[in-house]
Amino acid sequence: MNRETFVRHAEQLLPRTVFAPLSIRVERYDPDCFQVALDIDDRHRQPFGILHGGVSALLAESAASFAAAMSVDLTRFIVAGVDLNATHLKAKRHGTVVATARPLHRGRTTHVYAVDITDEGGELVCAARCTIAIRPHKAAPSPTP
Repeated sequence: MNRETFVRHAEQLLPRTVFAPLSIRVERYDPDCFQVALDIDDRHRQPFGILHGGVSALLAESAASFAAAMSVDLTRFIVAGVDLNATHLKAKRHGTVVATARPLHRGRTTHVYAVDITDEGGELVCAARCTIAIRPHKAAPSPTP
């Protein structure tokens, strides 16, 4: 699928995903440097008032999954996150965070991405690594006579 078709398809799907209620947006559609972002508000904070680690994990896996999806033929393959490691380095209460996924490895069945989540000052908030499985679409079963 070409880039324009991918972007158009993604933009149609995103309003029906977790991106909508959390106001997550795609900043950059690029399989070598995919970016998603959000402006931190009460929906994104844990009870102590800082950015919830689960939100950072969501951003990291989302950026990596999109980068992988842009790297394969989606008419033949599906992509799915299978492993995520996130190290939270800086507490954030307000502002904007951007998750940037860059490929470390693109194999036939597995992709691995390094994902940096940075704040508006470019400081690292979270460092993550995400492994994405690349699997063929299952063939539809033949109708039984």
